[in-house]
Amino acid sequence: MEHEISADLLKDKKHIHFIGIGGSGMFPIAQILHAKGYYLTGSDNNETDTLALVRKMGIPVMMGQRAENIKGADLIVYTAAIMSDNEELIAARASGVPVVERSVMLGVLSRCFKEALCVCGTHGKTTTSAMLTQILLDAGLDPSAVIGGKLSSIGGSGRVGGSERFVCESCEFVDTFLKLAPDTAILLNIDNDHLDYFKTIDNLIASFHTFCSMASKEIIAFGDDAKVLKALEGIQKPITFYGYSNENEYYPENIQTHSGIHTSFDFMQNGRCLGTVDLYVPGRHNVLNAIAAGIAAMHTGATFEQVKAGLSAFHGAGRRFEILGHISGITVADDYAHHPTEIRATLTAAKSMHFKRVIAVHQPFTYSRTKALMQDFAEVLQLADITVLSEIMGSREKNTYHVYAKDLAEKIPGCVWFNTFEEIAEHVVSIAQDGDLIITLGCGDINKCAKQIVAMLESKMTKPQI
Repeated sequence: MEHEISADLLKDKKHIHFIGIGGSGMFPIAQILHAKGYYLTGSDNNETDTLALVRKMGIPVMMGQRAENIKGADLIVYTAAIMSDNEELIAARASGVPVVERSVMLGVLSRCFKEALCVCGTHGKTTTSAMLTQILLDAGLDPSAVIGGKLSSIGGSGRVGGSERFVCESCEFVDTFLKLAPDTAILLNIDNDHLDYFKTIDNLIASFHTFCSMASKEIIAFGDDAKVLKALEGIQKPITFYGYSNENEYYPENIQTHSGIHTSFDFMQNGRCLGTVDLYVPGRHNVLNAIAAGIAAMHTGATFEQVKAGLSAFHGAGRRFEILGHISGITVADDYAHHPTEIRATLTAAKSMHFKRVIAVHQPFTYSRTKALMQDFAEVLQLADITVLSEIMGSREKNTYHVYAKDLAEKIPGCVWFNTFEEIAEHVVSIAQDGDLIITLGCGDINKCAKQIVAMLESKMTKPQI
């Protein structure tokens, strides 16, 4: 039986079972509940790096999803990726035990803390959530957190702290963030994404309006975005604005790009410089993410000096311009960017880093997005010196749109596409030169291709030359 969202759901529960425990959204919730002392079990169909981390925590994992896996559980959590005809989910719903989808469980957790700091927006959620967690952690404010990517300082994507502060990445997809209970809503931006669900940009804006209206304490928002301003119309809550413009309360000045990924900027508040921040993640967009995280941290008890120290210690979340290797002068990186706006930001940052060439390897994600934003993808991918595509990862969709990677490749001069990651890796390794950056882009499993590229480059370098 499905249950309402209430902190009481966890009352008197001892054994919680996760169907699809290896999912990126399930793992941080499992980390928190495990740390809180609940006995966890889980099931999954595919071996992944995340599943290895689950096992390392001592959580039993059954491979394959069968009815008997739920035995003994008094609460069952499932990922939305599980189909309704899944044998294990059917057995769970028939068992009489409370059954909740992952986003509902996250909503329950958000109600277990007095100060839920919820980061929303179509781009930058993971990085900003990770930055905020890093600042609070280094400041000794001991937060709990659920982040969409791995943060090395917390050993994963979730943690339980000893304070009432809870940093929560809040995703708008199918309105899942409306299940949360935000105290502070941090709104980064609004862009035309997930329109397969929202249908219109006005519906998307309305959803963000609803979410921000739910904030019990305050809103921190990007003031340079007209869609953000529209979403905030009529909300009677304290709002702190930040942006590039000095018409906002907080804004950057004197942004400087140094060697490598080092960026510095003056953190301004109403004409006063609070101090200079050194960032070690690339791109002007990350300056804005840093400011948003810094404001939220200061509003929950951190000093500016602690903000500055935490941001300088932050070296990125997993799959956010993550450097995987430097092999014989060739750098390989992986990034989660999957929307044209994100790809533009990532490739613009890459082009500012003085590589000889930027080779972009992109995996389009969902047929609907690829079809709707085809021209935008074609435009931004031309920022790279060389573009290589994989076939589209359909995920939850069927290709009723009749769109293929070759359609996008034809719109990008010199672009090639391949069906398999192995073919992509072989091609990229064959053309890579000293001084190149190879960067994989996408929110699917393109990071596997990045790892293959690293392995092939390493093998190539160790082979004896004849």
